[in-house]
Amino acid sequence: MIVVMRTGATAKEIGQVITSITEQGFKPHMSRGEERTVIGVIGSDRKVDPGRFEVLAGVEKVIPILKPFKLASREFHPEDTIVNVGSVAIGGRESIVMAGPCAVENRDQLVESAEAVRKGGARILRGGAYKPRTSPYAFQGLGKKGLELLKEAREITGMPIVTECLATSDLPAVAEYADLVQIGARNMQNFNLLEEVGKISKPVLLKRGLMSTLEELLMSAEYILSKGNMNVILCERGIRTFEKFTRNTLDISAVGVLKRLTHLPVIVDPSHACGERYLVASLARAAIAAGADGLIIEVHPHPEKALCDGPQAMLPPDFWKMMDECRAIAKAIGREVAEAPAASGEKSTGR
Repeated sequence: MIVVMRTGATAKEIGQVITSITEQGFKPHMSRGEERTVIGVIGSDRKVDPGRFEVLAGVEKVIPILKPFKLASREFHPEDTIVNVGSVAIGGRESIVMAGPCAVENRDQLVESAEAVRKGGARILRGGAYKPRTSPYAFQGLGKKGLELLKEAREITGMPIVTECLATSDLPAVAEYADLVQIGARNMQNFNLLEEVGKISKPVLLKRGLMSTLEELLMSAEYILSKGNMNVILCERGIRTFEKFTRNTLDISAVGVLKRLTHLPVIVDPSHACGERYLVASLARAAIAAGADGLIIEVHPHPEKALCDGPQAMLPPDFWKMMDECRAIAKAIGREVAEAPAASGEKSTGR
């Protein structure tokens, strides 16, 4: 349940509610809005007596949260959460585009990719240092060396970086280098890993599992939130269906449903959803139109040479064209996608 404080409730009154929650064996989670403070009563599934809180000074009302995900729910936090990744804010008016290669292969490939996506208006650089692959013989990533190259690319371009963490043993290194830690689809229900990323200070990008419901995605987010890390971004990346023409089926309705159920930002990964380069732009346009808070796109300057997921990686010119299209769609629905950066000494007018 949540305890809604009256407008103007004092710090002492809020403190008394928090003390009461703790004394009853529950954990308080506070959310401050523009007018009111809301305190979540989190703990075991045992019944909470609302009367214990309704009589306290400064309490306006007590509302039960029927959904199993408490901290991720709109009831707990009615306003949209803004997650800051470096200097980039996700969840606001701007739909943020993250782009780059599926995997970090070498310095030249990464820097060329980073400069290409930055030229198109991408605000965050993506790149995998650790790669979860179906085959044990496939390229598994460069590991720590890949993280070091990502750091160098950030220094060159000024873009924050997002990269995936596969295991709790890798988390210290990934959290040291990354501005945004990605938990991939295969690890969406790796609860040990979710709890560990819940203890770090870095924001987390949580991808929906291949065969997971939206409630299961939100319950996975709850694991992270319950450990204290409230900076979680959800990602719809397609689910496995009986369709054979695409790798997965993009659930575009997930954007609207999640925006209704949760305050957390929602982005879309059209690259993994379809697995086909020719479809990425159309799915990206649909995601922006549906109200997604951002996109994560695979871009590679030479996809025919890519060591991982070359068929779904966009060529830079196609990415630039897609960005122009997404800007027009975002403007039509009252949002925006970043313009391409101006050359030194010039005013930005796009590319």
